[in-house]
Amino acid sequence: MNLLKNIHREITPLSPEDSFLVFDRIKSEFDFPVHFHPEYELNFIGNGKGVKRLIGDSIEEIENLELVLVGPNLHHGWQTHKCKSKQIHEVTLQFHENLLNSGILNRRIMKPIKDMFDRSIHGILFSKKTASETHKRITQLSKLDSMDYFLEFISILHDLANSRNQRLLSTYTVHRESFENSDKIKTIYEYVQENYNKKIMLADAANLINMSPVSFNRFIKKRTGKTFVDYINDVRIGFAAIKLIEKDVSISEVAFNCGFNNIANFNRVFKKLKNTTPSQYKKEFSGIKRIL
Repeated sequence: MNLLKNIHREITPLSPEDSFLVFDRIKSEFDFPVHFHPEYELNFIGNGKGVKRLIGDSIEEIENLELVLVGPNLHHGWQTHKCKSKQIHEVTLQFHENLLNSGILNRRIMKPIKDMFDRSIHGILFSKKTASETHKRITQLSKLDSMDYFLEFISILHDLANSRNQRLLSTYTVHRESFENSDKIKTIYEYVQENYNKKIMLADAANLINMSPVSFNRFIKKRTGKTFVDYINDVRIGFAAIKLIEKDVSISEVAFNCGFNNIANFNRVFKKLKNTTPSQYKKEFSGIKRIL
C-alpha cells in the first residue's frame, strides 16, 4: 500500500516505568511527519480549522477543534494544510498499550473503555460536543499529580467511551503484533532504554540476542526501518526532548546526559529528527509533564 511508504516510526520518551506523557503547546504549524508508535495517543486540537488529518487511510480537513484517539501502531499525523491560525492549541496524551492490563479491562465496569480501545485500531473521532466538553479536563491533566491524575484520566476515558456520535476513521487496521511483542526486539528495546546515556556497542547488543553484528543490523533495520545507530539516536533524542522541557539545565548538559559526546553532533542529530534546534524546541512548548 503506497500510503505506508516513508512512515516514521516514532520512539516516544515513555520509559517502561512511566505511565503517561502530556504535551500541551501553542504552535503555528505542524511539521512532524506521519508516524506510528505502540502507545495509545489522545490528541486534542483547537483553533485548527483547515488542518489536514491523516489516520490510517483516512485523510480529512478538520474543523476548528477536534479530539481523536489513535490506537497502537496506527499511522497518523496532522499537516498545516490550509490552516491560517498561528495559535493552534495541541494537547497530546500518550500512554502505554499495557497501562490497563486485561485483568482490569475485563471487569464489567471497564467494558466501555475496553470496547473503545478495540475500536481505536481504526482511529476514533469524537463529536465536536464531546471535544468541547473534554477540552478543559484534558488541558488540566498536566497540572495534576500522581493518583489525582490517574483517577481523572480513567474518568475521561470512561466519559469518552460512553460519548455519542463517535466515528471510526480508517478502514484498515494494523496487525496487533507490535514493536514490543517480539522477544528479541523487546530485549534490545529494554537494553537501549537502560543504557541510552552510555556508549552502546553494536556487537554487545547483537550478543544479547545471539546474532552476528551483520545479521543484527539487518534485523533491526527490518523491524524499525532504521539502522541500529539511527535507532539509538531516536531514543536518545526522545529522552533529550523531555529533559529540555522538564528540567532547568543547559543544552550541553542534556546532550552529555543523553549519550552524545559532543554538542555539535547532538545539535545536528536533534535538528534532523525534530526539524528544529534544541533551543527552539525548548521555547516551543508551553507545558509538559511526565507522570508516575
